[in-house]
Amino acid sequence: MKIQANQLSSHLKKSLAPCYLVTGDEHLLVDESLDAIREAARERGFGMRELHVATTGFDWAQLTASSGNLSLFAEQRIIELRLPTGKPGRIGGQAIIELTEQAGPELLFVVTAPKLDRSAAASKWAKSINQKGVSLPIWPIGLRELPGWIADRMRKAGLQPERDVVTLIADRVEGNLLAAGQEIEKLRLLLGEGPVSVEDVSNAVANSSRYDVYKLADAAMAGDATRAVKILGGLRAEGVEPVIVMWALTRELRTLSRLDAIIRQGGNLGSAMQKNGVWRNRQGLVRSCIGRHQPGMFHRMLKATGRADAAAKGQRAGDPWQMATDIVVGMARQ
Repeated sequence: MKIQANQLSSHLKKSLAPCYLVTGDEHLLVDESLDAIREAARERGFGMRELHVATTGFDWAQLTASSGNLSLFAEQRIIELRLPTGKPGRIGGQAIIELTEQAGPELLFVVTAPKLDRSAAASKWAKSINQKGVSLPIWPIGLRELPGWIADRMRKAGLQPERDVVTLIADRVEGNLLAAGQEIEKLRLLLGEGPVSVEDVSNAVANSSRYDVYKLADAAMAGDATRAVKILGGLRAEGVEPVIVMWALTRELRTLSRLDAIIRQGGNLGSAMQKNGVWRNRQGLVRSCIGRHQPGMFHRMLKATGRADAAAKGQRAGDPWQMATDIVVGMARQ
């Protein structure tokens, strides 16, 4: 069966499934879910843990051998398998199915993987775990949900934040859940349980925002001009060279311009994105950006990045940061 992350705690209080498939790209939430499963297993007598990581060249016979050695141990065991790619292949898939079938009172089998694509989610090995045990997809926390997540986590830590405290922390960590969790723990250690004021946070919380050029491009493509300009200001404050910013914007605009030209010639956007190397998890972002702009706009913005790049290199007059601002606002235009 499939459950959501917020259902895991109540599920584990009632029962422990023979096998689990935990998937997702938000490492903090995945790790905390795994910790909860391990703790529940220890409380039920699972005293041994064996870890396998299926990197390139992994010997799947090791996993099969693990299940064959169960009779040698009186103690209940946890066997964990990490799939860095989420695709074990035919031999690996069969090994997972075999171990899933053997999972039970003496053996807890836990598989961890990044977010599965459609083919992996529909594979026999994934379905076998879902049928016998529990599938737990971990979804990322969006910027809109982040304040609520922070507030809930602070309350669980015994902290009572003032109204603006949560907003301040969310603003500073810029979507970085690991940083948010670390800052909340820091506040708990420094202040102890009880009320937390804005002044407390200002004194204790480091600016953990990760202003990088990739987030800048994504914010502009998503239509969030305010966030894009904020990230651009952060890059400038951190001493990032404007040439690097232009490189990132030019890279995205070249792809957008090519796709725009294909559409104007009657081509299919979906197949065009695949041919141009647009990752599946970014195709919705690219599609929405193209849909907001008139034909030819990306080509004009691409020329603007060329002028801004020349200004950044001292080859022509102009403020490259102001020119970059104009470009990202243009990309974000609704």
